[in-house]
Order: sequence, then C-alpha cells, then structure tokens
Amino acid sequence: MRTYDFSPLYRATVGFDRVADMLDRVLTQDAGQTTYPPYNIEKLDDHAYRISVAVAGFSDADLTVEQRQHELVIAARREKVEDKRTYLHRGIATRAFEKRFHLADHVRVTGAEAVHGMLHIDLVREVPEALKPRRIEIGAGSAAAIEAPPTEA
Repeated sequence: MRTYDFSPLYRATVGFDRVADMLDRVLTQDAGQTTYPPYNIEKLDDHAYRISVAVAGFSDADLTVEQRQHELVIAARREKVEDKRTYLHRGIATRAFEKRFHLADHVRVTGAEAVHGMLHIDLVREVPEALKPRRIEIGAGSAAAIEAPPTEA
C-alpha cells in the first residue's frame, strides 16, 4: 500500500489544511471498506442535496443521524432479539452499521425521514452573505485622488 506525505503541502499553503487532511483520509481509507448499507446522493438544486440510505428492517428508534462539525454520521443499532423463525433464505441484512459522510463548508442537515425502508436526509448549503460575491462600484472623482505635498517657491 502506498503512503503519501503531505507535509510539504502544509509549508506552501495557508488555509488549505482541510484539503490536505481530506486527501490524506481518502488515500488511507481501507480498500475493503463495506458498502453496506447501499445509499444514493442526489443533487436537488444548486444548494440542496439528499442522501438516501436503504434501511429495510430498521425502525426509527433503531436509527440515529448526527451532524458533528463537518461530518454526518448515520448509525443503526438493533437490540438482539431471539428470532424463532426458520429462514430458508435471509437476504435482508439488519446488522448494525455506521456510515460517515464528510460535509463541505456551510452544509447543514435540514431534516431526516424514514419512509418505506429508505432513510432520506436533506441537506442545504447556505453561504453566508459575507462570503457571497459582491460587485464593487468603481467611483470617479476626488475621493481616490491623493493630495500632492505643497511645493516650496
């Protein structure tokens, strides 16, 4: 397995620590990471997103959704109940899981609902007014002029 050293990147940049951390995290993740449960990520419009996770067999009480800083954590825990049924085939997995999604700046969770075995989590990106582009009017006149020092005669 290859490892990359991003320390030279820290010396040449200011404020991009999170980018280097994200690259480091992506490159060092275990290749055998589980794909359970399956999920979709949709872009609803320019600033709205939805994550849909297949959670068949879990009730609302079994599921937790938390936003921690720039991370969304979806987890399911199920109490071990003795099942007296005999399955000929058991294809619906109801094992515990924890799914993590890294969120961009200014993205927050607006709601979550479980419908027909799917957990839908709505997200919105809200850029603060101070960070939005704004047009600067170019003025003419003496406001921008610099007074010259008086000359001696």
